Amino acid sequence: MIRLEITSTSQVGCVRSQNEDMVLVDTHFIRNSEFSTQASLNHNDRYLVAVADGMGGHNRGDVASNDVLRNLQFYFSDIPEKLNAGDFNEVMVEWLDSINNFVASKGRADEQFKGMGTTLVGLAYYYGDFYSMNCGDSRLYRFRQGELTQLTTDHSLNNMLGSEKHTNIITNCIGGGCNSSYMDLVRISDVCPDDVFLLCSDGLTDMLSNQEIARLLNDGADAMALGDAAVEAGGLDNVSCCVITIK
Repeated sequence: MIRLEITSTSQVGCVRSQNEDMVLVDTHFIRNSEFSTQASLNHNDRYLVAVADGMGGHNRGDVASNDVLRNLQFYFSDIPEKLNAGDFNEVMVEWLDSINNFVASKGRADEQFKGMGTTLVGLAYYYGDFYSMNCGDSRLYRFRQGELTQLTTDHSLNNMLGSEKHTNIITNCIGGGCNSSYMDLVRISDVCPDDVFLLCSDGLTDMLSNQEIARLLNDGADAMALGDAAVEAGGLDNVSCCVITIK
């Protein structure tokens, strides 16, 4: 039996007029609010946490993040039981193709949705295994014994060029005019008690360095404390994050 302690928050920040982020925790959708819960999982369970950052430079990023997370929640709950890692990856690729087509068709049908898009980062528990999933530049970290490690790779221009500095020019997302999106889906083989996983939009990591995030987590900060710290540091973008502690 694995027990999860989960806190999450999504806030508009100090500059943006609306929140285009959204967080999914199992069946709960969080925007302009906070949420905390616990979950006990056995090898026959599935559980999904995800963060979507609607693209502010495109029309209706708030709609894109909402549509993608609601579609993903329904799809994930309906995936066949006990697929191996390869088959699980295949069904998630099928979902990505399907949701890309849905977002694009919505833009063709209504001009206000043209070009809308979103990133997606997730942590999925599926029949005894944890998987990271990533499309874009939202991030998944693991905090273990005082050390913060980024588990996902930013799909961004600066990352392609080898620069450590973050940029909002992304090279992969869901919708947003991407003709062929892709998803990094990786089984996490070494999950240990007291591991802390952090999922977040770049509104958090643009405001707080990895050292600051590690210090806060080491002091026991939950998602709300991290989000508040990012807002206090300037809150230049929407700020969304989820902290998951393995017990």
